[in-house]
Amino acid sequence: MSEKLTLGGPADGYKYEFKADGVYLTIYPAADGERLFELSDMRQILRDCKVLDYDVGILSRTMREANGRPQKIAEPIEITAQDIELLANGEKPVEQTEEPYARMIVELARDKMKATIRYDTREGARLPTKEMVMTALEEAGVVYGIDEESIEIGIRSLSPFVAAEGLLPVAGENAYIDRKFDLGVKGRPVVDEYDKVDYKDLNLFVLAKENQTLAIRVPQTKGTPGKNILGEVVPAQNGRPVPMPEGKNTKAVGDRLIATVNGQIVDKGNRISIDPKLEIKGSVGVSTGDVEFDGSIKINGDVDYGFTVKATGDIEIKGSVNGAIVTGRNVYISGGVTGADRAKVFAEHDVRTAFAENAFIEAGNDIFISDIALHSHIRAGKRIIMEDKHGQITGGHAVAGESISVKIIGNEAFVVTRVSVGVDPTLQKEYQDLKKSYKESRRRLTHITQTLNTLSKIDINKLPPERVESINALTRSQFPLAGQIKRDEKRILEIEAKLAEMKNGKIRVSDIIYPGTRLAVNSVLKSIQSDYRRCTISLNDLGEIEVGPY
Repeated sequence: MSEKLTLGGPADGYKYEFKADGVYLTIYPAADGERLFELSDMRQILRDCKVLDYDVGILSRTMREANGRPQKIAEPIEITAQDIELLANGEKPVEQTEEPYARMIVELARDKMKATIRYDTREGARLPTKEMVMTALEEAGVVYGIDEESIEIGIRSLSPFVAAEGLLPVAGENAYIDRKFDLGVKGRPVVDEYDKVDYKDLNLFVLAKENQTLAIRVPQTKGTPGKNILGEVVPAQNGRPVPMPEGKNTKAVGDRLIATVNGQIVDKGNRISIDPKLEIKGSVGVSTGDVEFDGSIKINGDVDYGFTVKATGDIEIKGSVNGAIVTGRNVYISGGVTGADRAKVFAEHDVRTAFAENAFIEAGNDIFISDIALHSHIRAGKRIIMEDKHGQITGGHAVAGESISVKIIGNEAFVVTRVSVGVDPTLQKEYQDLKKSYKESRRRLTHITQTLNTLSKIDINKLPPERVESINALTRSQFPLAGQIKRDEKRILEIEAKLAEMKNGKIRVSDIIYPGTRLAVNSVLKSIQSDYRRCTISLNDLGEIEVGPY
C-alpha cells in the first residue's frame, strides 16, 4: 500500500490512518464533552476493514485519552481507496471475516470451591457464547454450582467473572453450658414491683436450693457437608463437646447440673459448686444488707443495728449482735446481745453468748450465757445455763422448760427479776394454739355432718345444678377436715406428754438469790423476801415450792 488512506476526520471525532507501517487511530477531544461513538463502534470499523489482529489495550487507552495524537494499534493491512470510500458511505465492500474468539481460561481455586473465567485476547477478542463457556467448564471437570446467570452477564465483556461456586460445609455448633443463674445481680439492691429500692437487700449472695437446676448442657450438633465444583463432598467439622462443670455439692443428671445441698453458688468457670457455709469477712450492716442463707453462716464482725441475719444452718458471730435480729439452727455469739429491746436471737436448738442486755433470746433447747443477762427476756425449751464468770440474771424474765443453773439472781438494789421453770414457753404456746384450732375444727365438722344429714332427706335430683355442686363441695370438705383433726389430736397428746415430763423443773443457784426475785416452778409462784445462798428450788411432793441445798 503506497498511498496513505484515511477513514473519518476531526468532524467525526476519530480518524483511522492505514499507512505502510501500520494502522493508526486518532481520537479527537469532544468539543462539548460528549462523544457520539463507543469502543464497540471503533472495533466494528476494524472488523469491517479486516483488521483482526490489533491491541485492544492500546485501542481502549486511545479512546480514554482522546488527545488528538495518532496511536498505532495494528500492523499494516491491504486496503484500497475504493474500499475506504465505500466504508465512508456506510457500505461493506470487503469480504467479512469473523474475528477469532478470545481464548477462555478456566481457573479453579485451590480448594476447588470456585471456577473463574478469564480471557486471553492475544489471538482474538471476540466474546464467547454461553454454550462455549459451559463446554469449557465441562472440560475442566466443573459439574456443580454453575451459575448460569453469572455466565450470561460475564459473556457481555472481556472482564473475568466467577462461573461456578461450590457449597461450603457448615460446621456444627459446639456444646455449651446454659447457666440458669445470674451472678451479675450480686451487689445490686432489690427493686420491688413498685420500683422501690431495698438497700438492706443487696443480693450479695446468689443462693440455690437442693435439687435446683443450676445449668443445662446443650449438646453439640453435627456439621452439614458441602460440595465442591467438581461434585465432590466436602466434609464438615462436627461441634465439640463440653464437659459438665460438676463441682462440690453438685451432680450431673443427664444434661442437667443440680445442687445436692442448699447453699451459695460458686462459679469458677469450669466448675460450679455449692458452698453450704457462707463466710462474711466483716460485719453485717450497710455494706452487706440483710443476710438470708440456706446453710450455715460465719460472720467475722458484728451484726449492726436494724439488720437481719437468717440461716437454716448454724450461725457463728465473732462480734456482737447490736439491736439486730438473728435466726438460725444454733447461734454462737462471741460477744454479747444488746439493743434497747430490739436485739432478738432465735435458735432452733441452742444459743451461746457472752452476755445479754435489753435483749430477747429464745432457743428450742438450751441457752448458755457466760457472763450476765441484764433486763432481758430469755426463753429456753430445756435449760438456761449461766455458771461462768458472773453468771448473773438481773431484771427481765428467764424461762426454761427443765432447769435454770446460775450463780446470781437479782441484785443488791432488789431489781424485780422473774425466773420460771417447768414450762417450755414455745411448747406451751403451740399447745394453746393447737387446742384452740382443734376445738374450732371439731365444731366445723359437727356442723358439716349435721347439715349433710339434713340434706340426705332431700331428693337432690330436684335441686338446681349450682345447689348440687354446693352439696358435693360440702361433702368433700369433711374428709380433709377429719384428717386434720386426727393429726391435731396426735400432736396434742405428744405435747401433753412432753409437758408432763417438765413437772420436775428446778432452779439451781450456786451463789445468791436477792430479794425482789419472783420465782415460778410449774406455775407455782414464790416471791423472795430474803437472801438465799447456794440452793436448789423445786416442788416438793405436796406441790409446794421448796428451797433445798445446792
